[in-house]
This record gives sequence, structure tokens and C-alpha cells, in this order.
Amino acid sequence: MKRMYTAEVTATGGRSGQIKSSDGILDMPVRLPEGLGGKGGATNPEQLFAAGYAACFQSALMLVAGKQKIRLDENSTVTAQVGLDQFEDGRFGLAVQLDVKVDGVDKAKAEELVAQAHEVCPYSVGTRGNIDVKLNVLD
Repeated sequence: MKRMYTAEVTATGGRSGQIKSSDGILDMPVRLPEGLGGKGGATNPEQLFAAGYAACFQSALMLVAGKQKIRLDENSTVTAQVGLDQFEDGRFGLAVQLDVKVDGVDKAKAEELVAQAHEVCPYSVGTRGNIDVKLNVLD
């Protein structure tokens, strides 16, 4: 295996603190969302994970489509919903739903491309067997 890139972000203060990347591009507060009893008004770990997963999955989708000489319509989108769950024993976990809109191909082809993207997307590979990921191909 060859490492191609390493992102480095430091967090202080947990869910009510600050995150900063080593290159300074990310430098922002994080807050507990209102839905969890916090004040909101800033991003949170679930939003950041959702953003990364959506962008990464969209790139994987473009990659698998391109290998088949299919150019995805510019209106194609990936929306990631990341849920924070608490189990009966008190542990916490994540659940993901990816809503994928693939314009320019029929539904069967869209489902095939999404399944292939799920096999190569680094987020999908990294979460496989650890996080419930539901793929939802939109019409």
C-alpha cells in the first residue's frame, strides 16, 4: 500500500471547541448541535463527516462512470446524512444514508454505478462492517 495523502486536524475542547488543520485552511469552532441540547451556531463532527463522505463518494462515482466512458450530468449530487445513535448499553455509533442523484443515465445504470462507487470510495471502504451505510438512488 502506498500512502497518497495525509490530512492533519487538531481538535481542542471536544464538541464545544475548535478544529484547525495543519495547513490553516480549516480553523473553526465546533459546537454541540441544538438537536443534542447544545447552542448550535457552528459545525459539528457529524456535519464534517457527512461533507467528507458526500464529496468522496461523488468523486468515486465520477471515477467509475468515467471508466465506462460515461460523463455524469453536472446536476448529479450526493447528499450524506450522518446520524449519531446511542445503543441500549450506552455506546454511541454512526449511521449513514447516501442519497445519490445520477442525472443522464437510467435508474438501472445509476444503481450499478452507485454500487461500484461504494466498492471504491475510501469512506465506504473504511466504514464497511463498522457503520450501517444505506445507499438511496434517487429518481
